Amino acid sequence: MNAAISNSDGMVTAESLRQGLTSSKILIIIPAYNEEDSIAHVIHDVKSHCPSAHILVVNDGSKDRTKEIAEAHGAAVITLPSNLGIGGAMQTGYRYAHRYGYDVAVQVDGDGQHKAEQLHLILAPVLGGKADLAIGSRFIEQTGFLSSATRRVGIKILSTIVSAMTRKRVLDVTSGFRAANKRAISVFQSDYATDYPEVDSIVLIHRSGLRTSEVAVVMEARTGGTSSINAMRSVYYMIKVTLALFIRSLKATKPAEIQS
Repeated sequence: MNAAISNSDGMVTAESLRQGLTSSKILIIIPAYNEEDSIAHVIHDVKSHCPSAHILVVNDGSKDRTKEIAEAHGAAVITLPSNLGIGGAMQTGYRYAHRYGYDVAVQVDGDGQHKAEQLHLILAPVLGGKADLAIGSRFIEQTGFLSSATRRVGIKILSTIVSAMTRKRVLDVTSGFRAANKRAISVFQSDYATDYPEVDSIVLIHRSGLRTSEVAVVMEARTGGTSSINAMRSVYYMIKVTLALFIRSLKATKPAEIQS
């Protein structure tokens, strides 16, 4: 699976990634809830920059035309009977990836914040065998859309907690722009937090004996729809996730099996 993804200067580029993808089976998982305004753009963006990847839209009980638009633009669609939240949607995607033997599963959110032209950045550590989970971070270079000040404070607090628990500095613990290899897929398909799982999953990966890596990316403001997290919910989110992390720390975690 470790395809050559660097050019002669050792730099990873979108073109060198395309050349290296021939030996890897990649699934782009797009969790979507009422994203009819942005889903077509997201699918087209992924196809333009990673044409060999398969695209799965997990329609999380949307009440709009997300399903119909995604299908019309050539994506496979799984529709959940009710809204399970990002955790339930992503675990559905990971189970699909595990069942059908994908080498890498990539999360790209359906609201247009993640730029497919940067897929090669988060795929590089995974395809190169340097990480089991690669996370696109907004805070390494502090550029692009960085969310509200209240949310940034919460992210920094959670980052401090996660870094202490994993003994590794992690800056963007809430980023949903990430790539997982077979070992991480195997972990996530059987154990994935239901609510706001991004933070918990980093600790889970660490406790499973797997490796994480952060790479600098630039994100956009959402292109459609409305975020469900306001200032009050940000505080609630931080408290809830902090408690969940300490509960996670008390659980026994089975080391992930090595997969070729």
